[in-house]
Amino acid sequence: MSKIILNDDEIPRYWYNIIPDLPKPLPKPKEPEDGSSRMKFLERVMIKECLKQEFSEERWIKIPSELLELYLHVGRPRPLYRARRLENKLGLTKVKIYYKREDLSPPGSHKLNTALAQAYYALEEGKEKLVTETGAGQWGTALAYAARLLGLKCEVFWVRNVYEWKKQRRILMKLYGAEVHPSPSNLTKIGKEYLEMNPNHPGSLSLAIAEGLEVAAREEKSAYALGSVLNHVLLHQTIIGLEAIEQFKKIDSFPNLVISCLGGGSNFGGIALPFVREKLVNKKEIEFLAVQSEAAPNLVKGKYEYDFADVAGQTPLLKMYTLGHKTEFKEIKGDGLRYHAAAPIISLLRDEGIIKATYYPLDEKEVFEAAKIFLETEGWLVAAESAYAVRGCIDEAIKAERKNEEKIILMNISGHGFLDLDAYKEKLGID
Repeated sequence: MSKIILNDDEIPRYWYNIIPDLPKPLPKPKEPEDGSSRMKFLERVMIKECLKQEFSEERWIKIPSELLELYLHVGRPRPLYRARRLENKLGLTKVKIYYKREDLSPPGSHKLNTALAQAYYALEEGKEKLVTETGAGQWGTALAYAARLLGLKCEVFWVRNVYEWKKQRRILMKLYGAEVHPSPSNLTKIGKEYLEMNPNHPGSLSLAIAEGLEVAAREEKSAYALGSVLNHVLLHQTIIGLEAIEQFKKIDSFPNLVISCLGGGSNFGGIALPFVREKLVNKKEIEFLAVQSEAAPNLVKGKYEYDFADVAGQTPLLKMYTLGHKTEFKEIKGDGLRYHAAAPIISLLRDEGIIKATYYPLDEKEVFEAAKIFLETEGWLVAAESAYAVRGCIDEAIKAERKNEEKIILMNISGHGFLDLDAYKEKLGID
């Protein structure tokens, strides 16, 4: 079977919260030694139900029926595919490859799973606008769509260098009704500080987060929505892995290697965490590989320590693998992977040796070549970030085949690449 689908009535009705099943307690956020309370700041700017979920010890958290209807409306459950043509191209006989299609959402990525949830809860709390950051643009697009669907306004601070080259995605966000600013901007105190230092500053995700938090804090009817890193974001994304588990049951099979790209950790957590439960609770033999860029290999070269999530230090300190919240990163086309730290949950699992990580060079040639192979065989054009997952998957499959190992690989295609064509043109030298 090349395509495994779930019926509407088979959609997961609960998100999976891994916190009760972690091998050791998740380190709690800390207040810095000086300044005002960062926890009280988050309580003021973030969605209350999301903060409640952030610290929940419940293993299964019910998805509201109204939200389930929205998930069905946007095409969940999503299909699982067997990559037979890719397997044939690689000459695989021992290795099977499956991939989950998160690029099939209306805005084109997995980000909609938490965007809809956060917009739904914000509306329930009487909020009128959502403020956020975005790196590659997938999250900003997803939140703009979710806000429009639920009748909310949306304001997006977008990492400047990506804002400037992804003009078509900017148009899409504005079609959804979002107000979009390049970050750093002259609309915030922190943005002005960075522009004064460098009028052509390319921006960073942690800087865009800082700007979004600053704006949300001064507007009573606004709430800040984060696209990755925090526990509640990963929680909402577990619908991906939960669907995949049910799909593998339909073919009486199960993966022993789960692969996805990782910047902050939302799509990796979404596909991997339900399978991590299978490993920790049900003792199944499964490996996990996070694929990163040399631009920000936080799980490979970062230190496991407390750090801020934003450049201005407005958030509490979180225990993460981090490269430092003020680090300046080189520009890449897979900008969604250009973040200084990995999610606390992912970081703990990495520290415990449950998750492994690797990274690919700054020039991105290898990853875009892999994406081209995937396009030629499976027919789907993937996002620049997803190209990293494809590269990692191909390399792991070839490695296992050479060792004569039987392996079933699952990878997550986190987004489509129709608005990344300029990146393909540049990296593959297409006229």
